[in-house]
Amino acid sequence: MSSDDPSKTLPAVDAMREDWAIVDPLMGGTRAMREAGTALLPKWPKEEDCDYQKRLSLSTLIPAYSETIKNNTGRVFAEPITIGEDVPPQIQVYIEDIDRQGNNLQVWAESFFTQALSHGLCHALAEYPNIQPQGEGELVTLADAQAVNARPYVIMIRPQQVIGWRSSNEGGEHVLTMFRYMESVEEEDGAFGVKRIEQIRVLIPGAWMTYREKADDKGNKSWMLHEQGLTSLSHIPLTTYYTKRKGFMTAEPPLLELAHLNVKHWRSQSDQDNILHVARVPMLAISGIDDDTWELKVGTASATKLPTNGKMEWVEHTGKSIEAGQGSLDSLEDQMRIAGAKIVEKEKSATKTVFQAEDDAAQELSPLQTMAGQLEDAIDQILQFFAELIGADGGGHVTVNGNFDSDFIPEISIPALIQLNMAGKISDETLFSELQRRNVVSRDIKWAEEQAKIAEQGPSLGAL
Repeated sequence: MSSDDPSKTLPAVDAMREDWAIVDPLMGGTRAMREAGTALLPKWPKEEDCDYQKRLSLSTLIPAYSETIKNNTGRVFAEPITIGEDVPPQIQVYIEDIDRQGNNLQVWAESFFTQALSHGLCHALAEYPNIQPQGEGELVTLADAQAVNARPYVIMIRPQQVIGWRSSNEGGEHVLTMFRYMESVEEEDGAFGVKRIEQIRVLIPGAWMTYREKADDKGNKSWMLHEQGLTSLSHIPLTTYYTKRKGFMTAEPPLLELAHLNVKHWRSQSDQDNILHVARVPMLAISGIDDDTWELKVGTASATKLPTNGKMEWVEHTGKSIEAGQGSLDSLEDQMRIAGAKIVEKEKSATKTVFQAEDDAAQELSPLQTMAGQLEDAIDQILQFFAELIGADGGGHVTVNGNFDSDFIPEISIPALIQLNMAGKISDETLFSELQRRNVVSRDIKWAEEQAKIAEQGPSLGAL
């Protein structure tokens, strides 16, 4: 592959893709694990292809990894993101449809965080529509932008799309000077159809290019320049959010050990299901018969006559290996619970700011809580890029409101809250807010309004 080929991946990208080759199928569920084939479910020595394919088609996944990602994402977004008062009104309007795909900041950020938590990092590009001037030599005016509803928006770039990058060292800080990633675009095909085209987008400070694969007269394909243009910023407005950073633009999935355990469980479960299938079918064993003319008859209305020395019996599995296999599965499931729970355990060694270190309540932070704080910084940077694209002074700040208690179990705590309220230990308003926090009561309902409705409906039947 030529060094001028824009599709050439960096060694650092190849290294991360080795981890993602495990993570991606786990996030995709049983179907994706089956599609991975021998990469995640090895074929036994001397196992026929048809037997392996049958075993593969019957294998099922316990979604420990994907469910852990989902549950911890729910913790981070237990309450809506709070928009700071310093966020300009214009940008507040933008974040109601932050990606121009109908997703508000809360919905988009959940997907953004999920990708970063499962893969170790995720990228977000602050973009602005490419507006062509009305005539040659003319400049794009504010009226032109308003006429086509041009406004900043964010593009999520999943880590699997990234091909490579370049950076420079300015004052001891890495500055991104080039970023390459693969994207898919739709174009009209005929009167009614559409076709998807893979292309590589290259970003440099102040400009962008796209490359598409084209064939020459001899049928040899190569990546050729397709389009290019300029941007209004002197830097690349890319935000990279890390959940377990290893270096500049590189990371490792923070729950990678859980992923390996989940793959091990997938293989062991396949073995267990297979041996159960074999063990459930008893074998008929016959001994002491050498007569080739002897005929075996099996059935409820049939009887078999055996020679004097003949013996026939059903042979069944003792079950010892089945018990050992089930014990191994149970042990793996316990290990997966421990590996998944580490993300919410508080660590004294967690990185803190000077202000956090001065606060006794922040002496210990769980990795998940640290990730939530870093997510705030990532969103703040995206909003700052928005401000630069529209010429505003600043983008403002947001607050991520999560629940990071390691023992927080909503289903168990609700009856306890009701008992405390009935005993007069917590107020009705506190009970109401706690039920909202657990998504039992809609967050759109205000306590003052609900209190007025309760007063209007009169006393309950038990109080009459």
